[in-house]
Amino acid sequence: MQNKGLIKLFAILFGLVSLYQLSFTFLAGKVEDDAKAYSEVKGVDSNARQRAKFERTYLDSVANKDVIDLGIAKYSYNDVKDKEMNLGLDLKGGINAILQVSVKEVLKSLSNDSKNVFFNQALDAADAKQKDSNDNYLDLFFEEFEKIAGNTKLSDPSIFGTKALSEKIKFNEDNATVKETLQEEINSSIGTAFEVLRSRIDKFGVTQPNIQRIGNSGRIQIELPGAKDIERVTKLITSKAELQFWEVYTNAEVQGFFFNANTKVAEILKDDTVLEKEKDSTKKDDIDDLLGEEKDSTNINQKNLFTYLYPNVAQSQQQMSSLVAQAKVLDTATVNNLLNRKEVRALLPKELRYVKFLWDYKTNKGVDGTELIGLYAIKSNRNDIATIEGDVILDAAQVFDQLNKPEVSMTMNSSGTKQWAKMTTDNVGKFVAVVLDDYVYTAPSVNTPITGGRTSISGGSMTIAEAEDIATVLKAGKLPAAARIIQAEVVGPSLGQESIDASIWSFGLAIILVLVWMILYYGKAGLYADIALIVNILFIFGILASFNAVLTLPGIAGIILTIGMSVDANVIIFERIKEGLFKKKGLKQSVEEGFSVKGALSAIIDANITTLLTGIILYVFGTGPIKGFALTLMIGIATSLFTAVFITRLLIDGAVNKGANLTFNTSISKGWFQNINVEFLKKRKIAYIISGAIILAGVASIFSIGLKQGVDFKGGRSYVVRFNQDMNATEVASTLKGAFGTAPEVKTYGTANQLKITTVYKIDEEGQEVDEQVQNTLFTGLESYLGDTTYENFKPGFEKEGAGVMSYMKVEPTIADDIKTSALYAVFGSLLVVFLYILLRFRKVSYSIGAVIAVFHDVLIVLGVFSIFYKFMPFDMEIGQSFIAAILTVVGYSLNDTVVIFDRIREFAGIHTKWKYSEVVDKALSSTLGRTINTSLTTLLVMLAIFLFGGDSIKGFMFALIVGVAVGTYSSLFVATPIMFDTTKKDEKNV
Repeated sequence: MQNKGLIKLFAILFGLVSLYQLSFTFLAGKVEDDAKAYSEVKGVDSNARQRAKFERTYLDSVANKDVIDLGIAKYSYNDVKDKEMNLGLDLKGGINAILQVSVKEVLKSLSNDSKNVFFNQALDAADAKQKDSNDNYLDLFFEEFEKIAGNTKLSDPSIFGTKALSEKIKFNEDNATVKETLQEEINSSIGTAFEVLRSRIDKFGVTQPNIQRIGNSGRIQIELPGAKDIERVTKLITSKAELQFWEVYTNAEVQGFFFNANTKVAEILKDDTVLEKEKDSTKKDDIDDLLGEEKDSTNINQKNLFTYLYPNVAQSQQQMSSLVAQAKVLDTATVNNLLNRKEVRALLPKELRYVKFLWDYKTNKGVDGTELIGLYAIKSNRNDIATIEGDVILDAAQVFDQLNKPEVSMTMNSSGTKQWAKMTTDNVGKFVAVVLDDYVYTAPSVNTPITGGRTSISGGSMTIAEAEDIATVLKAGKLPAAARIIQAEVVGPSLGQESIDASIWSFGLAIILVLVWMILYYGKAGLYADIALIVNILFIFGILASFNAVLTLPGIAGIILTIGMSVDANVIIFERIKEGLFKKKGLKQSVEEGFSVKGALSAIIDANITTLLTGIILYVFGTGPIKGFALTLMIGIATSLFTAVFITRLLIDGAVNKGANLTFNTSISKGWFQNINVEFLKKRKIAYIISGAIILAGVASIFSIGLKQGVDFKGGRSYVVRFNQDMNATEVASTLKGAFGTAPEVKTYGTANQLKITTVYKIDEEGQEVDEQVQNTLFTGLESYLGDTTYENFKPGFEKEGAGVMSYMKVEPTIADDIKTSALYAVFGSLLVVFLYILLRFRKVSYSIGAVIAVFHDVLIVLGVFSIFYKFMPFDMEIGQSFIAAILTVVGYSLNDTVVIFDRIREFAGIHTKWKYSEVVDKALSSTLGRTINTSLTTLLVMLAIFLFGGDSIKGFMFALIVGVAVGTYSSLFVATPIMFDTTKKDEKNV
């Protein structure tokens, strides 16, 4: 092998980089463990919400402190958190939701809630049609309007030809042009909703949040791993944006109050800290040392308001500002608490009685690099009603002034124009604030009254990005509807931790089984393959950490599968080397041929490419955890190919050059699968009958019994509920029938004290209040089994020490149809791509036909097994996204096996030109039998380890893989190859 030095250097450097990247995951975990220890000391044992708050407080306090010292570099918690490997919801807990911005509400808003009969009839028709269609809502509305409107156009003054849209939609404009304008407005509304949600999530405090738009569908996907307060998150992402315009006090007007408050706070803190010091334990003080908190009573008693708040003092007219103070981001909660205390509010003079302190929406860096945030004093009133609400905004955009500096152009409706004129007239020389969701986005000075309804907001240092943010905020004032959750998955942190523990155990066991088997079967060569395998695992996790990829339970299964493929590559190589040794070619020549293209490399590359193509299709059409599975599968294919071919080769070449006697077997495995000569083709008719009978039984079951569709395919709500005692699923279903009207589906989930409850109760009704109502109904129905568990502790989120909802999933029927359609595209797309690849690679249609029919055979058998047994198995056998991932994995594995066999048939056909084609096929199959059985057994051992010891949520997925791998191995030998033979035009009788 050439360039050995370069490969060694690359492997060493890549290994070191992988270890470096993974180290941050361990370092972040260490800090989080300290945070948990702190929360356990500070919090009350039974109050998970309080413990979560203290945990968050700890992490916030060390966010920018150097908590890790490696000697050569120091890192804060934020530094290591940014570099750690992300964990998916099923491992970490949290919420994943898809929100829908209602296009219908946008259209109604744009039409000024038109009463036009044709318009409203078209909306109703589009509503009905969308339930059974994957087309976007605007297309459906447009289609229905064209059917019924006659000569009425969308640009009619009673619909979209309004004064507000006069600059965008001309009178009597054709419908196609109006539709383009409406699409732009809808996209703008969705973009606005997206920005508002992103701003809220950024302030929520969850690390590594993910928010993205899904095309032009009006859907927004949000993932918040680690979120525990699910109720707060839900309100945060579904509430309508509240844009307000307020008058503000200047720094000069409030600084007197600040100085008086400072004295009062010093007295308060003195009393509070004395009491607190009496309560503190030694252990608590130790943890406070970690946080760098002062314990000295003299220093504590000297603290005051200005310890946390830095007032913006105005000593002259030129220093007057709307910014009244600043504080460290970590101290904002403390400042809020102090300023809202009754004793402090009592110091407010009469003219400041209703003042409301709000923070800036963005932070800035202090001189020492500390993150600071500005504070504003809003002129509120007794009823806390803003001077102007955001619904008066017609449009807003980032533009440039005459000096080419960025500014914001804002237009109001007639009512807003009058209110704005009065507000700006009353505040000339003062300031007004634009506030969204209680955060101040800008508080500019008013130079002259603005009476025309069109306003420019500018600032000396305003950037384009800031101007765009403000324009987005202003447009959010006319956000037509709050986004509603149409799909949600919630996993509690307790269940996430259990999944991690189970995954580590099953993963470790699977690796040990593979390592031991390779040594037992191949001896010292197996040890070299094991070293390459360990390096491969290091590379996979290193890449995942480097690119901040998300690791999920299906992702771990993908890694396990790539381990099987890595072993498969080594098995193919070793079997070819053994063939060379059997033919007395000598060790060095056998190794050379085994690693060559003419040896094993061609089959390895073909097999990996077919699996890679499957992974790409899965990544394109999959969502959530399935994307994670596809990503780890693709990464694993690349690393497996490198380690199996190059790392193993380096080790074996090194041993050969040192004169080692490598036999590629042991005393146990010596002679296995040698001199095999099975006439497979003569048995193909029996195989056809067996396969046909199994498939017919499965198809009959599918059409009679059906398949158990998961919530993500049929719509509904699914809850995993844990109890303090073992439960009877039938009894619970009967009990809940009274609450839900119809009996939900109830099944034991994992342990006997855990149930999975699935219901379609009120799934067609919209609104966050409906979700809350269904959850409350579930609690009421289960109350007799829950002991002293309160509704607050029953709800998902936070750690569960007793009974409660461990995870929750909701999918509305419309998006369930979309998911199902994407899944079908994924399956048939992968089959088409693989068919074309095999046709291109082997240049014979018969090879493609054999491979694709074998894949259909495997898929039908797996579906049949799931239909026949789903009522009897003690684990979930649902047909959902995870099942589709399993099916596509089976497709990839089956093709991998088939391609290896086809490659050997092609090789034998080129060498043994005088043999009958049937003999070529039988000999080729016999020669690969050792590799086929070895690889299949290894893969099955790995999958059985995960199935038996992995998490409950992955058992159905792994069962599908186990059945698929077993059937795929059989079909490669008895279906794919015989069909390829039968469709090849060869004149051979009696075969």
